[in-house]
Amino acid sequence: MTVKPLGALGAVLTAGASAGATAVAALWTFPSMLLSAFVVAWGAEAAQFLISQGLALAALAWLQTLPEFAVEAVIAWNAGRDAGRMHLAVANLTGAIRLLIGLGWPMIYFVAAFFGRKTRGRLPTIVLEREHAIEVVGLVPPLAWFVVIWLKGSIGWADAVVLVALYLAYLVVLLRVPPHEEEELADAPAVSRWAYNLGGKRRVAAIVGLFAAGGVLLYLTAKPFLESMLGIAAVLGVSDFVFVQWVAPFLSEFPEKVSAFYWAQRVDKAPMALMNMVSSNINQWTILAAMIPLVYGWSHAAAGGGFVAFRFDAAQELEIALTLAQSFLALLLLMEMKFDWWDATLLFVLWLAQFLRPHWRAQVLALYLLWSAGLIAFMLAGRRPCAATRIFLEVVRAGRRPPEPGNAAPRA
Repeated sequence: MTVKPLGALGAVLTAGASAGATAVAALWTFPSMLLSAFVVAWGAEAAQFLISQGLALAALAWLQTLPEFAVEAVIAWNAGRDAGRMHLAVANLTGAIRLLIGLGWPMIYFVAAFFGRKTRGRLPTIVLEREHAIEVVGLVPPLAWFVVIWLKGSIGWADAVVLVALYLAYLVVLLRVPPHEEEELADAPAVSRWAYNLGGKRRVAAIVGLFAAGGVLLYLTAKPFLESMLGIAAVLGVSDFVFVQWVAPFLSEFPEKVSAFYWAQRVDKAPMALMNMVSSNINQWTILAAMIPLVYGWSHAAAGGGFVAFRFDAAQELEIALTLAQSFLALLLLMEMKFDWWDATLLFVLWLAQFLRPHWRAQVLALYLLWSAGLIAFMLAGRRPCAATRIFLEVVRAGRRPPEPGNAAPRA
């Protein structure tokens, strides 16, 4: 199979197809992407002592998903000019979300379990902090609205407005959560401690500088990194759909995976690593999704066809339903405010099944729904706690850090 050109994205593939150029570019793009991920992660760890950790992770998610936004914008623009490309816009969005949950979340657990095996002596459980209930519950509104979008079979500018408003409301709630106590600074990396200990305006300048430096490096590296990595996919003859749904999202999500795994290997920061990805999921379900009808409508209008809504066909509806089911299941798992080996393993297995056997999508969707129904039944029967909603209300109402030691949710 060969890769068909996708406008600007096709140009990227063509530019990266040269094996020699790819090899040379990889010598500096790969380490540069790693460095950018570490720099913004250090900035986020220092920022959590000035603003809430959730707000710091939200800022981090914006920087990390810039390559993903760029890819989605190109695909949505081309779809507005060519109806035959419309399926690719949904493929990139749904693939990115399913990849983050089905591969990213489990990998965080497995990394934390690997590095924590010597001290714990058993498979650990990632226990979330109380403030993380905001990120968990923050998934609910966009998922609920996307059910409405799926039922009406289209996404338009009004849906984009609602999704953006939901994201802004999420940020407002995060503003109510105070920063971490300075006593926890000792556990931060040396660069984060250095930036925070500068004090005063220099502290703010240093932390903003870390975010800015990492962001600029990421911006300068993203395009050549995609050129070098995606060129390999082109040479291997990856199909359009597989390329857009899995290869492009994997590469565009590379920075957030690096920072998340960096935190996960420190074990005690595994909850922060998981929330890094949850924050990105919220970003994807709101701002990234909202961009599709706006860019698509603008492109369609610029071509003389008028500003129209993005309508789904049967295959796209299945993709969205599958992604919604996976995200809803992931949400239910985190409602207990913990994430264990069973959750991670099954999420990974079900993602791997649909990746290796794309024609199993309907069956995997059914399994997601059955698993979710079982969790809901256990919750209603009182056999599985639904702690996130209660803790969310407590944290928001209090507007301050709860006094419990470690601020950790109790184990079930």
